[in-house]
Amino acid sequence: MKRMTLLSGIMVLSLLALGFSWQNVDVSGDWELTSQSPRGEFTQNVHFDQEGESLKVTMEGRRGEESTGEGIIKGSEIEWTITRSTPRGEFTVNYTGVVEGDTMSGEVQMGDFGSMEWTAKRK
Repeated sequence: MKRMTLLSGIMVLSLLALGFSWQNVDVSGDWELTSQSPRGEFTQNVHFDQEGESLKVTMEGRRGEESTGEGIIKGSEIEWTITRSTPRGEFTVNYTGVVEGDTMSGEVQMGDFGSMEWTAKRK
């Protein structure tokens, strides 16, 4: 009987631990994102509004202009897309990465212009 109770307790604790590991992290708020480009390091401000797995994203551009986008977060994996208006038309940028506490890192795909790595830290 004691053995069965012990096994049941271990199973419950294991299931609880798994349940917590599947929960989304909360990235709401302001972050500082740094990317490495052929022109050197570039830092910009990013703001996330999170509701469940859905993200609303506001990013500051090189000239101070703001661009908005949407994304998702599942567990510690994050992904969002920003569409910027340029003199040559609209330009879509896709970010993917992993959140680890108050930091995150990943890759940004810039259409036909290739990709580069990025890191971010919560402000």
